[in-house]
Amino acid sequence: MRRFTFCLAVIFLVSLFSSTLFAADTFNLVIPLPLTGKQAKFGEMQKRSYEMAVEEINAKGGVKKKKIVLSFEDSGAKPETARAIVEKLIDVKKQPIIVGEYTSACAKAVAAVAEERKTPYLVVASADDNITQQNYKYVFRQNAVNAHYSDGVLDFLKKVVKPQTIAILYESSAFGTSGADAMVKDAGKLGMKILLKEKYEAGSVDFKPILSKVKAAQPDVIYMVSYVMDASLLMKQIKELRIDAKLFAGGAAGFAIPEFIDNAKDAADYVISATLWTPQVKFAGAKEYAEKYKAKYKDYPSYHGASAYSAMYVLKDTLERAKDWTQDRIRDSLKATDMKTAFGPIRFEDKEGYQNQNFMDTLVLQVQKGEFETIWPQQYASKKYIYPIPKWRERK
Repeated sequence: MRRFTFCLAVIFLVSLFSSTLFAADTFNLVIPLPLTGKQAKFGEMQKRSYEMAVEEINAKGGVKKKKIVLSFEDSGAKPETARAIVEKLIDVKKQPIIVGEYTSACAKAVAAVAEERKTPYLVVASADDNITQQNYKYVFRQNAVNAHYSDGVLDFLKKVVKPQTIAILYESSAFGTSGADAMVKDAGKLGMKILLKEKYEAGSVDFKPILSKVKAAQPDVIYMVSYVMDASLLMKQIKELRIDAKLFAGGAAGFAIPEFIDNAKDAADYVISATLWTPQVKFAGAKEYAEKYKAKYKDYPSYHGASAYSAMYVLKDTLERAKDWTQDRIRDSLKATDMKTAFGPIRFEDKEGYQNQNFMDTLVLQVQKGEFETIWPQQYASKKYIYPIPKWRERK
């Protein structure tokens, strides 16, 4: 009996040692994302991109000889769910850094938890300006803020379109509202008169009452801040109502991913959109990432994927420079980030009322012959812009 008990104790200790050794050879990272619901397309693209980057990093030895073990939890784009996930990750799993989420509402919920728990949080694709305007010390954002999303679009309007009037349509989310408010300010700077500013509920199926007002107002530019299904439906119903304008423009998000063209079909033709990245940019590793993604998933990624992919390299760089992997040491290392990625240069700055914010050039896409082309600024252009755009009756 004693010998049996001794053997059991030895087996237990060996198992415990093996388990501890295995854990010591890994860095476990759980990322919250919307993998179901209306924002699942964005979550799926980001998930794939995180996985691609981690596969590459691990193939080259991981981080300080430790493999990154990646897993995901579905928030369903619900802020309360995202908050609960992150509370568990920090309080129970003791994860020393949080990465991810997609919608601004979810990111704001996560940011509040991270700051409260003094755990660094890397925001990857959430744009509401307010996220990095809270004097938070532990919240960092690598994508541009809403106030700057349209910098490229505004430059294009100023130098090419030269409009006098604009109508702004936006969904009633944190992202939609902050994007619309930013365009109101920018329109004033360009001397554009705002003929209409209309909010709608996300997931609406009938935009015709709002679009009838737009048609009556006859703006030079129709600017829309929407996620993908709303973006597609807006343009399809604009086509049905034969609403002409000098330009149809989107504020990134739903207008900047392949599903917009897939869903809107020819109603997407000539639409421009703000974007933070395109497969044609000259950043080191951008083309390789884009082509690898397309080969695997049959379509090019948008900036949402490129940011997620690059976030894993930011994480790798941060962990390798950190003196240890405690929350404060990781936070200090993240603050000192200054690197180039497939998404572009990453450096977290305190300026313009933002804290730990990466500032970057924003680009302009245009749908030409069923494909996205980079048209502005000209040094990034893959094709020349098409302007003036044809009226609906002139299109084939």
